[in-house]
Amino acid sequence: MEAILLEYLWVLLVLVALEGLLAADNAVVMAVMVKHLPQEQQKKALFYGLMGAFVFRFAALFMITLLVDVWQIQALGAAYLLFIAFKHIYDQRKGKEHSLEPEATKGSGFWMTVLKVELADIAFAIDSMLAAVALAITLPHLGNAEIGGINGGQFGVMIIGGLVGIIIMRFAAHKFVKLLGNYPQLETTAFVIVGWVGVKLLVLTLAHKDLGILPYDFAHSTEWKLIFWSILLGIVAVGAWISVKKKKAQEI
Repeated sequence: MEAILLEYLWVLLVLVALEGLLAADNAVVMAVMVKHLPQEQQKKALFYGLMGAFVFRFAALFMITLLVDVWQIQALGAAYLLFIAFKHIYDQRKGKEHSLEPEATKGSGFWMTVLKVELADIAFAIDSMLAAVALAITLPHLGNAEIGGINGGQFGVMIIGGLVGIIIMRFAAHKFVKLLGNYPQLETTAFVIVGWVGVKLLVLTLAHKDLGILPYDFAHSTEWKLIFWSILLGIVAVGAWISVKKKKAQEI
């Protein structure tokens, strides 16, 4: 039981860090989209944006939970996570900060801006919850309760991750935004992690009992978990090293 709880704690810590970086990116996009509005309307639009983020995150979580054992949904989720990871890296190499530039909302009225913010929230909710599902789904079962196709313990980890994302957007996003401002490479690191999580979901898909391309036991084995977490830690270490190195080079 102690080993299971430690594994849950480790996944939760990784999920909190990833949610923090994704939430900061979400907060940056929302700030860009509302900046053309008067200050009072900016606050209201951001409030509605946060409410939308809360609703869409949990709607996405419950929808994914109900469909998580369908291999086609797993395949789409894996493809989506890999797509957004490669797209972010490609956009950065082309010198694009975000695909949502101020021009996308400049001149829009208050409610049209809110609508565009909510549409952005939907995309971020899918990113966030797919990453949470892929990280949590191979955890050992904790208790006998089930919600949809997910064990109650796994579902709890995903719920906590979603709540942390909302809390960070509400109270700590500015700190993460500042961190990303000082170390912009961390944003790319976060999306590389998202891509690697997509690989994990792809392995689960290929090992699905209805496909059997990979052995089912492999996707849930200790060996694969060690491979996954070792590479993930390597991504974090390399990303942090590059970020610090670039920061020092800029200061010289």
